[in-house]
Amino acid sequence: MNFDINTVRIVMTVVSFLIFIGIVAWALDPRKKSQFQEAAQYPFLED
Repeated sequence: MNFDINTVRIVMTVVSFLIFIGIVAWALDPRKKSQFQEAAQYPFLED
């Protein structure tokens, strides 16, 4: 297969977009809310 630079750019754009959508879906997952709230309190916990 012979790929030109534009094909590589298109593939990388699509892959990057899919990764972005995956990260957003993971961050907005309601099942993770309690874990995120717990992690947000770590800086304020005393030893």
